Amino acid sequence: MNTTHSAKKEDAARDWFVVDAEGQTLGKLATQVANVLRGKHKPTFTPHADTGDFVVVINAEKIHVSGKKRSQKLYRHHTGYIGNLKTRTFEQLQAKHPERIIEKAVKGMIPHTRLGRAQIKKLKVYAGASHPHQAQQPQPMTISKKGI
Repeated sequence: MNTTHSAKKEDAARDWFVVDAEGQTLGKLATQVANVLRGKHKPTFTPHADTGDFVVVINAEKIHVSGKKRSQKLYRHHTGYIGNLKTRTFEQLQAKHPERIIEKAVKGMIPHTRLGRAQIKKLKVYAGASHPHQAQQPQPMTISKKGI
């Protein structure tokens, strides 16, 4: 009789990956990063357990979007005060906080649950080419049209 293996959080082997976002399309990059954070690239994927890996994204300021999204895509957030809904375009957000673009795109592709909040903490995004995670020896991850 065959039994189904159900992975546990404690049994997960965590790897570190580094992704260069220079010239990458935002949606394709976010989709594949979200899959690695959830652990869907592993044969031991279990939907109710955090078996994913850590991902470091560098060069967030050089991300690419198609069409007119550069000037038409809007990012909104509310400060908590009445009437303070703030709106910024992709260009404005990329100039001021380029790492938030990738964080918001990936966060939208992760489940909006307690498990998803734990998974999104494994995402590290940096605007420039350097990052402080060299000690973890991250492996380069290539973004392709079909997946990793």
